[in-house]
Amino acid sequence: MRALVKTSPGPGLTLSEVPEPVAGANEVVVDVTRAAICGTDLHIYDWDEWASTNVNTPIVVGHEFVGIVSEIGGQVSNIEVGDRVVVEGHITCGTCRNCRAGSTHLCRETVGVGVHRDGGFADRVAVPSSNVYKVTAEIPDDVAAILDPLGNAVHAALSIDLVGEDVLITGAGPIGQMAAAVAVHAGARYVVVTDVSEPRLKIAEQMGATRAIHAGEESIRETMSSLGMTEGFDVALEMSGHQSAVRDIVSTINHGGSVALLGLHGRKAELDLNQVILKGLTIKGIYGREMFETWYKATAMLRSGLDISPVISHWFSLDRYEEAFAALRSGSASKVIFDISCRQDLTV
Repeated sequence: MRALVKTSPGPGLTLSEVPEPVAGANEVVVDVTRAAICGTDLHIYDWDEWASTNVNTPIVVGHEFVGIVSEIGGQVSNIEVGDRVVVEGHITCGTCRNCRAGSTHLCRETVGVGVHRDGGFADRVAVPSSNVYKVTAEIPDDVAAILDPLGNAVHAALSIDLVGEDVLITGAGPIGQMAAAVAVHAGARYVVVTDVSEPRLKIAEQMGATRAIHAGEESIRETMSSLGMTEGFDVALEMSGHQSAVRDIVSTINHGGSVALLGLHGRKAELDLNQVILKGLTIKGIYGREMFETWYKATAMLRSGLDISPVISHWFSLDRYEEAFAALRSGSASKVIFDISCRQDLTV
């Protein structure tokens, strides 16, 4: 079968023919129909410092995907052949303190699909049956393929009460864009998004943001004034991983406000702890999704009118993977979808 493989340490990926996966006793094989590129995949493609210390080669990459179950293991009873499923990409140990307490997203022994074991940029992939989540037909394949990053946005946004609140989102990447839609859907009053990319800011507006402003060129405080805000933001969601965004949040959030931090920083970030203390801020780190409560909430919101389709900007067949990664790297793309079911000749 075809698969997009990191064959050895160093930049790049290779579209290769690899053996078909076989379902273990507690696993299922998923025939992938759509898959999406994540920032993690870009790190692996570029083979940066993070990738070189976290990824062993060879490995099939990709962890955002949807497909149809084509094989089940002998001990699987909750999934049937023909089920349409998405996959939670974090495989947890089940025995550590957090797993046993129901906080599996905090498992210290997590194994990542497409990072530590073969992933979904392939015709088929084998995963534990406990990691698959059935999706209804009313959620289209393109949207189902990005339920993983939507889960990050939902986890970040809904970890704080948003009803009637004023929300600042720093970073209008795909997760920031989707977080804006979630905040609006959940009942926030004003949602202000900042970024330095005009195309991304336009998508944030399409996702329902009250204002989408260019960081460094437009004033957050002037935006607050134009909206009639007199005290500060009640909630801030940091999605950019930039030091300047952290400063913006601390300076514009109201006393007693809540901050969710999701954006990873390329270098150590500084935080004015005196402001955190004097303002009585609550700060929460966000990693992944709460399994599987976040999945339930995300799909329920999609079925009740949440529209995240504007975040999808490009579609490619798997053999055009170089174009797909180039589009993402150029900044012209938001979420990039691989149509795995579109069978093309293998690129050598």
